[in-house]
Amino acid sequence: MPAVSKGDGMRGLAVFISDIRNCKSKEAEIKRINKELANIRSKFKGDKALDGYSKKKYVCKLLFIFLLGHDIDFGHMEAVNLLSSNKYTEKQIGYLFISVLVNSNSELIRLINNAIKNDLSSRNPTFMCLALHCIANVGSREMAEAFAGEIPRILVAGDTMDSVKQSAALCLLRLYKASPDLVLMGEWTSRVVHLLNDQHMGVVTAAISLITCLSSKNPDEFKTCVSLAVSRLSRIVSSASTDLQDYTYYFVPAPWLSCKLLRLLQCYPPPEDGAVKGRLVECLETILNKAQEPPKSKKVQHSNAKNAILFEAISLIIHYDSEPNLLVRACNQLGQFLQHRETNLRYLALESMCTLASSEFSHEAVKTHIETVINALKTERDVSVRQRAADLLYAMCDRSNAKQIVAEMLSYLETADYSIREEMVLKVAILAEKYAVDYSWYVDTILNLIRIAGDYVSEEVWYRVIQIVINRDDVQGYAAKTVFEALQAPACHENMVKVGGYILGEFGNLIAGDPRSSPLVQFNLLHSKFHLCSVPTRALLLSAYIKFINLFPETKATIQEVLRSDSQIRNSDVELQQRAVEYLKLSSIASTDVLATVLEEMPPFPERESSILAKLKKKKGPGAVSVELEDGKERGELNGGGDRGGDAAIAASNASTPSPSADLLGLRSTAPASGATPSAGSLLVDVFSEAGPSATSAGVNDDGFLSSAPPTVASEDPAPPLPESDELLNKFVCKNNGVLFENQLLQIGIKSEYRQNLGRMYLFYGNKTSVQFVSFNTTVSCPGELQSQLNVQTKTVEPLVEGGAQVQQVINIECLTDFIDAPLLNIKFRYGGALQNISLKLPVTINKFFQPTEMAAADFFQRWKQLSQPQQEAQKIFKASHGMDTEVLKAKLLGLGTALLENVDPNPENYVCAGVIQTKAQQVGCLLRLEPNAQAQMYRLTLRSSKDTVSQRVCDLLAEQF
Repeated sequence: MPAVSKGDGMRGLAVFISDIRNCKSKEAEIKRINKELANIRSKFKGDKALDGYSKKKYVCKLLFIFLLGHDIDFGHMEAVNLLSSNKYTEKQIGYLFISVLVNSNSELIRLINNAIKNDLSSRNPTFMCLALHCIANVGSREMAEAFAGEIPRILVAGDTMDSVKQSAALCLLRLYKASPDLVLMGEWTSRVVHLLNDQHMGVVTAAISLITCLSSKNPDEFKTCVSLAVSRLSRIVSSASTDLQDYTYYFVPAPWLSCKLLRLLQCYPPPEDGAVKGRLVECLETILNKAQEPPKSKKVQHSNAKNAILFEAISLIIHYDSEPNLLVRACNQLGQFLQHRETNLRYLALESMCTLASSEFSHEAVKTHIETVINALKTERDVSVRQRAADLLYAMCDRSNAKQIVAEMLSYLETADYSIREEMVLKVAILAEKYAVDYSWYVDTILNLIRIAGDYVSEEVWYRVIQIVINRDDVQGYAAKTVFEALQAPACHENMVKVGGYILGEFGNLIAGDPRSSPLVQFNLLHSKFHLCSVPTRALLLSAYIKFINLFPETKATIQEVLRSDSQIRNSDVELQQRAVEYLKLSSIASTDVLATVLEEMPPFPERESSILAKLKKKKGPGAVSVELEDGKERGELNGGGDRGGDAAIAASNASTPSPSADLLGLRSTAPASGATPSAGSLLVDVFSEAGPSATSAGVNDDGFLSSAPPTVASEDPAPPLPESDELLNKFVCKNNGVLFENQLLQIGIKSEYRQNLGRMYLFYGNKTSVQFVSFNTTVSCPGELQSQLNVQTKTVEPLVEGGAQVQQVINIECLTDFIDAPLLNIKFRYGGALQNISLKLPVTINKFFQPTEMAAADFFQRWKQLSQPQQEAQKIFKASHGMDTEVLKAKLLGLGTALLENVDPNPENYVCAGVIQTKAQQVGCLLRLEPNAQAQMYRLTLRSSKDTVSQRVCDLLAEQF
């Protein structure tokens, strides 16, 4: 900046400001300001022409008066005149006044634009920077129309000074955010990207902010920035603090630039180029290593800068979700922060670990910190940290620790902050339902929930427990006994009365044999709560009373006396009065058979998404598009009645795989009772869902498959599969849940489960934008021979997907015989009038139909020798593309679907597995042997099976995983 001369002090301005500060009252200040405004107005309108200094002084005074909160309605033209001055201080004040006081609709905007154009073409770097700052500060559409084509040229010009490039990049970013349709990079794209290689770190820092914003909207146009960003990041990370002295902040080289580079890389999937990916992995490992080094300074600024880079690196590792070693290391690093004395670090560590818990590679590592997280939930003073601890417990929960986590969350609920109690209640209810193996534990948990935090138990929670009790015969008696005991407490929450009334009205007969819970005792217990309850609860209790007359005829006289009382048939509330009159008449004139028909037991509810889960997602907001992928795991098993005997064939050790007992296939669903008419069923279901009943079993055949409706016809012009389709397919060979595809518009999540030769897949289509998708249509096709090898049936999806919303599609799969290719998924929709056409390969591979087989060493090698013909064996020797971590290898082999046989191979370093592939036509036995060579970083993989095509296909699939 040019030096300010002694004459630029503007003594008159200093005196005016001093006068304002010395005013004793508001009235005195206004009087002084009005006097000054009159003086300035007379000077501007006077016959004598003002020099530049005077104009500058008076414009400054007007600007100061405006900042004090007073309206300024003159002086704009004088400020515009200052823009044509060749003196820096005068031009600076002119631009400052315009930036603050001139709006985009001003009549002067054309004059201002002309002055800016003159300064941009002057090649004076100081004047160019002032003009660019003004454009960015005003940021109007008119400015964008006038300069959006000029600024990129200045930005990439070879003779532009570095300070001007910085200003141009940030100015262009401002215009792009205000009017993205007017800022078209076009021919400038590659040259803007190459600014990442600029020698001046300030230019790179400014340019990367622009590139990150542009990449988030148009990732394909700027994908070349990935390799340049990795290269620049590598140079920074590997440099010493003395190498970048001008950009080293408390011994941390270029922390802001490093964070921005890491954030830019999160706009893209992992690099396809092996060398670039390897270099990036080295960078991330170096950042994790530096986090372990002792601090070079005790100043908080040093740790803040260092940790900022670390957390961005961890966010990138989580985003890629493809490097098991890095994920586990990131988890361990965050675990160290959980006990850090700095509250902000504990908060960020808990928040990041919530995301890590959803990855199959790091879920187990996150679980090791459960005691620390529970302690944080109990002892943290900051409520926001306690809330993050509760979120992490929810995310890390699986079957192995569900009871412990639910017990701790229930214990915490008694003292929890009121602001988070409702969300805590929802989470406890979801976890209890999702991981219930012993249904008596589930009932106990929900009733405890009502006892501890009854005011925060929403209708969805007690609706859900009733649905589940009705759908499961084996828990009905226990539920009736438990609520009966709970209702005996002197102080009983109203939600407990609702649950008790409903369950005793339906299943009170199951405990009536005990004299301590005889029918009359049950009725008297319920009626003792009647006068304390609200009108809706009283209405429910009246319905329970009439059910009692059907279940226990001996209570008829007592209940009719209650219904006949003036307090009921003359009740001021019309709903209670009508129920009392109708129930009294029904019990008086109806025969026993009619009464039994009208008041028969509720039929099982149709399977549908848990209303509690829907409420939690609604509470989290529309941005949480992919929350259903994790929250929906193992859903549905509580809705079906009947036998729980699941086959251990689908068991897998990693926590992200749904449980073998989950009824996602609908194989154990109990059909609705035949006695219920459709209309009655609809009315009954409406009690529990605003959305109304879902379709019942009319559309499902005995195998749980969709009825034989016409198959979905493939679209006329499906796009060819994306180039990365095979890579996306390989990601799901050893896992069933995750994000299948994501771009700037759409996210596709997947959750699937397989049992014998049947599979069910849930696809979640999330609209990441704020604009609705119209004509949304999806088709699944089986190309070529696959039509005779797989039977695939789909449910249609809604044609309209609102902004920020998510729709679900169910796909049922039957494996007829072994196969190699994968079904194709085509998605078409219109976004902003433009047709989007995407084709992907569905991750349905032959190993999904594995049934794990346990066998002893002798049996294994005997069978291995029997499969010794050349065509029965497939073998590959290949170099390891990931770290050779024992736990990760085991997790992948179990994720493949086979049984991992311990102590079978003579070499303890080797892994052997066994399984049977279930198809409708035949069963194919498979044996696997994986021999790692850690020194050479090589593997030898051998597959033997009774069918040669299966051996080769499974070998090819598995080799890509290591």
